[in-house]
This record gives sequence, structure tokens and C-alpha cells, in this order.
Amino acid sequence: MKKSYRKTLKSPDTEEWIDLLFYRPVGYMWACLAKMLGITPNAITIASIVLGVAAGVAFYFPDIRINIIGMVLLVWADSFDSADGQLARMTQQYSHLGRILDGMAGDIWFIAIYAAICLRENAATGIFAAYPLLIWGIAAFTGFFHARQASIADYYRQFHLYFLRGGNDELETASELKIRYDILSWKYDFLRKAILWFYLSYTRSQEAQTPYMQQLRRELKLRFPDGNIPQSFRDAFRTKSLPLMKYTNILTFNWRAIALFAALLIQMPVLYFAFELTVLNIVKAYLVYRHERICRMFVRELENGNG
Repeated sequence: MKKSYRKTLKSPDTEEWIDLLFYRPVGYMWACLAKMLGITPNAITIASIVLGVAAGVAFYFPDIRINIIGMVLLVWADSFDSADGQLARMTQQYSHLGRILDGMAGDIWFIAIYAAICLRENAATGIFAAYPLLIWGIAAFTGFFHARQASIADYYRQFHLYFLRGGNDELETASELKIRYDILSWKYDFLRKAILWFYLSYTRSQEAQTPYMQQLRRELKLRFPDGNIPQSFRDAFRTKSLPLMKYTNILTFNWRAIALFAALLIQMPVLYFAFELTVLNIVKAYLVYRHERICRMFVRELENGNG
């Protein structure tokens, strides 16, 4: 059982302690049940989206009891979000659509949560009731940074796994995705093309924020076109990248949920926006600065013939 469970984890390097203590064990139980019932990873992902949206609806009401129900639903949604990946690794049911849906699930949850907070503030007395568009503007501004924070954290974790495993098919480039996107037809493949359009935009945003990382990827592709990067180089990059994984974890779901639940418990959900705009933006800026310095250092090593 322990061996089977460990195979469903991505890597100890990138797993957060909250996930290891709670979400991964619970997700594994859901994955085992789904495997027994013949449920696919994509079906679990869709169920997590429904639960996350339902949680957002519960956060609209200024009633702590309903809010706690929403918190339970959101935790449940995240346990499903863990389970879909674990089930895919357990059964080898990998799909490109599944990876995209999994990446979009959290965004859909938070769109519902943002909307609930805005509507709640509009319905209350105060400045946001008097100026209803103000809170929506703040939410849109926060959402922009939320998307960049979450995407960069995911990108750096995937890049770390690329060196750890010696290759990672989840680390796709925008140019590769564009070829796949152009092949699809809006008339015959509308849903797949629409989903891929969002994923392509997501990947372009990641690449735009990481110029030295992109340069490193190009240098590696040029020198090792077969993908066989020397083990010594992979180990050296992993050593530098590993200390930054704790910052990527701060930018993912768990710490956002803790801040959101705290704001709801004191009946001031708008404070969650302040948390994302201040604390998480500072963490993200520091993470990008450190990671870009590391990539620049390895680019120079390759250019000097030390790769």
C-alpha cells in the first residue's frame, strides 16, 4: 500500500507538507475508489470544479455557518484535484486535455469565489455598496496578479521536475502548443480548440515572465537536441532550484485557502484581496528574481563551454 501510494506522488522535492499530511493521503483514497468504480481522472477534475464553484456560492452569504460549509466544499474540491493526478499516475490515464482541465480547475474555483466576495460586498452596507463597481475593479486587478502568481509557481515546479526526471512532457512550449492549436478546427473541434487557446495564453504568460529561463531552455535544446542533458548538469540545477520550491508552495492553493478562511471567519472576506496583492506579490517577485538569476548563471556556464 505504501509503495503504491508513493508512486502517485510527483516528487518529494515539490510536495508541500500540508499536501503530504492531508491532501495526498485523502486524494489517494479517492483515487483508489475511483479506480475500483472505473471513474476517469477527467471526471474527477470536473467534479472538483463543481465543488469549487459551490464553495464560492456559499461564501456569498454573510452567515458563518454557510461559510464553513463552503470551506468544507473547497477542501473537498482540492482533495479531488489531488486525486485526479494521483489516479492518472496510478492507471497511466494521461491526456493532454486532462492536464489542461486540471490546470484550469483552480482558476474556475477562484473566479466563483471572487464573484461571491464582490456580490457580498455590494449587498452589504459600506463603500462597496455605495460604489459597486469599485470592488469588481479590485477583484479584476487581484485576479490578474493571482493568475500570474499561480502560473509562475506551477512553471517553476515543472521546470524543477524536468531536471529531476531528465524530461517532462508537461513542460511544453508556446510554439509547440501553437502548432497543435492551428491543426484544430473551430467548426469541428470547438471545445478542444477553445480550451487549448486558454492554455496557449497561459503558457505564453509564463514564458513572458521568465526571459532567462527561456534562454536556458533554448541553449539546452541547441546543445542536447535529443533531451539527454548530462546528469551532472541536472544535479547542479536541482541543487540550486530546490530551495525555491518552498516559495512556489506558498503561491499555490493551501496558503491561499488559509488566508481566505481566516478572512471569512472574521467576516471580512475582502481582506483576502489585500493578502494576494501584498504578501503573495512580494513572494512571487522574490521567486522570479532568484530563479532568473539561477537560469542566467547556467546560461553563462553553457556559453563558456562548462555544460
